[in-house]
Amino acid sequence: MVFRNPEFWRFFIKEASNSSMALLKFFCIVHVTRTYVLDVARIPGASMLPTFNITGNNLALIDRISPRFSNVAVGDVVVVCSPENPRKVITKRLVGVENDRVTYLVDPKHNDESNTVVVPKGHLWVQGDNIYDSRDSRHFGPVPYGLLYGKVFWKIWPMKDFGPL
Repeated sequence: MVFRNPEFWRFFIKEASNSSMALLKFFCIVHVTRTYVLDVARIPGASMLPTFNITGNNLALIDRISPRFSNVAVGDVVVVCSPENPRKVITKRLVGVENDRVTYLVDPKHNDESNTVVVPKGHLWVQGDNIYDSRDSRHFGPVPYGLLYGKVFWKIWPMKDFGPL
């Protein structure tokens, strides 16, 4: 019987070990790539209309390298960890960096009252493109730079929007 043959078991263990190592290497490469280089994000909700559609099936590539070298600028679309719920990431447009003066509408749905703030050192001011339906720095204040996850640079889904941001 084949199962009693020691050569079979040696071959089986060697093949299982090689396959396991290949799988482990693959997952390590995926982890390092997503953590330090490039990631894919789903962008739901209406807060970034018209840049992203409301259906919630938007996928975009996230540059994880730029924030490490402070290579983000006003006007970039960024992904940050929510200051209100650390388990959630949000996508917003970068409106101000440290020492910038930002003027914003306090409640655009009901009046034209505006407020001006100076972004503190080590912080960012983010707002959704759709100011009528966005929970952003107007509600929770400046976001610490350490919560910056990455910069959106390429739309990959839906296919009709495929291309650079």
